[in-house]
Amino acid sequence: MAILAGCGLIYEYLLSHYAGRILGSVESAIYAMIGTMIVAMGIGAFLARWFKDPFTAFAWLESLIALLGMSSILIIACIIALSYTLPHTFASLYNLPADAVLDGAIFDQFQTFARFLPYVFGLLLGILIGMEIPLIARIRQQVYGRFLENNAGTIYGADYIGAGIGAAIWVTVMLTLPIMQAAAWTALFNIIAGLIFLWRYHQHVKWAKLLLLCHLLLIGLFAVFLLYASAWMKDLSNVLYKDKVIYSDSTKYQHVVITERLSRTQTAPINDLFLNGRLQFSSADEQIYHTMLVYPAMLASNRHDNVLIIGGGDGLALRDVLKWPVKHATLVDLDGQLLSLFGLSNQPYQAPQPLKEKLTALNHNALNDPRANVIVADAFLEVERMLDRGLLFDTIIIDLPDPNHPDLNKLYSDYFYNHVKQLLAPDGALVIQSTSPYHAKKAFISIAKTVKQAGFAHVEQYQQNIPSFGQWGWTIATRSGQPASERIAQIAQFPVATNWLNQKYLQAAFAFPNNFFSNNKDIEVNRLGTGILYDYYRQAWQTESELYKN
Repeated sequence: MAILAGCGLIYEYLLSHYAGRILGSVESAIYAMIGTMIVAMGIGAFLARWFKDPFTAFAWLESLIALLGMSSILIIACIIALSYTLPHTFASLYNLPADAVLDGAIFDQFQTFARFLPYVFGLLLGILIGMEIPLIARIRQQVYGRFLENNAGTIYGADYIGAGIGAAIWVTVMLTLPIMQAAAWTALFNIIAGLIFLWRYHQHVKWAKLLLLCHLLLIGLFAVFLLYASAWMKDLSNVLYKDKVIYSDSTKYQHVVITERLSRTQTAPINDLFLNGRLQFSSADEQIYHTMLVYPAMLASNRHDNVLIIGGGDGLALRDVLKWPVKHATLVDLDGQLLSLFGLSNQPYQAPQPLKEKLTALNHNALNDPRANVIVADAFLEVERMLDRGLLFDTIIIDLPDPNHPDLNKLYSDYFYNHVKQLLAPDGALVIQSTSPYHAKKAFISIAKTVKQAGFAHVEQYQQNIPSFGQWGWTIATRSGQPASERIAQIAQFPVATNWLNQKYLQAAFAFPNNFFSNNKDIEVNRLGTGILYDYYRQAWQTESELYKN
């Protein structure tokens, strides 16, 4: 019972983890999946009474749980891939023009159904897992031939302890494995439990030989899944991207995908980076984003000796920082495997050499520049260590992904910005990537209010259109003296030339439409532990998705 409880919990986490990836709203998906499976387990406990022969029912149950637990994620991925390729298949079948997109209600409903399949399989698995305890309780009493006074306590004790061990295995082992390998190894324990049960109680089990054959076939399926299922998952995931996928891998923290496409307007192929399915940059226009991120803060800072970059594991912000007369540039990023992919030489992770060379050329090998100090660490903790060491930086650049996950929310909190403020020189400037002011207006404004709450004297925001993203925004702040925009206005000539930016163009970026900030008072500060910003962001993009569907 302890082993089966651990397996059940891991299945729950696997489906929650995968649901978070494909639905985007990670926290909601995880909570909804856990709730669905708990309710389903209750239903399963009621349904178990229908089976008159607990021995035979339990033996078949373990086979079904192993089969469903091992294959459910692959089945979901297949149906999702089909839902995305079906419009193109129909367009090709009926010889429609290349620019004709089939996006009618049927295709839209099919995609919606496919994306919520994790909950369907969670419900089925939960019902099967919920049958285990009642059946084992009846089996124990039949084996001993009498009513067992402590039967429930013994079984539930084993169940709870096993679930705790399963949670520990999930955190320490399963998270580091490809999702299909994790599912296959978990299913193997169900198969072994079923085989042991058959060996011990085969005289009580009907069709024992057939069940033995089923378990042996499941072991064969386990071997196939262990060898090939991860590659199948990559191929199915690649269907979801418009361009050719040239790299796809899961690090300890995120799923990394790089695509490539040819363009008539550019001689070199265009590469896009996706983290957990979300576009992070396109080589076609990343120079616009990174110029708008780096230059305003550097212009607003009195000195440029020491620069801190939080995030920016692709090295592109660091590349632009190193164009300035910088003595030391410190970059802090959590994902060492991503840093290795973009050229960091002292990481043990291996990436395809041709791709690594391409990405290193894009960031000018900035991660290995002698002026750069790259730290692989959680920025939330590393900032506190820097404060303990009394470090001070002339410019601080925060280039993190959007606050689309609860774990990122803390790095957009007043607590974190207060600590960052203490690392900034009095005449320096801080800049923060602040999502889209058009698509996620409340989240955008909340970031500025949170920075102001952290104690910065002047907080401003600016925006620019990035073709790959649409309208995008940043927050810039100074500790004392003049606001950043006034400091920039006093500069007659940019110290470092850029093909994209000039002073008038940059000053215009600080302008927003009439009444853009009219509801400023209704928007809350993102305090540590509240998740306000995550909620604003999630609600905004869900609303946008519905608008585009309609």
